[in-house]
Amino acid sequence: MAKQWLPMFIGMALGLIAVVYFLLWAFNGFHGLGLDLDATIALTLGTIGTAVLGVVLMALLFYSDRSGRDQDVHDIGEKPE
Repeated sequence: MAKQWLPMFIGMALGLIAVVYFLLWAFNGFHGLGLDLDATIALTLGTIGTAVLGVVLMALLFYSDRSGRDQDVHDIGEKPE
């Protein structure tokens, strides 16, 4: 049950990025930046790569927190009083 939210989270985040890029393209935003085709491709791939990295790292953070493994490691590190 805990793993079902992960693909939905990734899909929603990447879908939001796609919508923003589509709206930018629809309003002629790429041409307004004054970039040639190579620079536009580089900008798009860099943005997508950075967004994917951020989404994956946040998903791993949420998964780690919800699995309870963080608390196990914390409990091992505490000294008994």
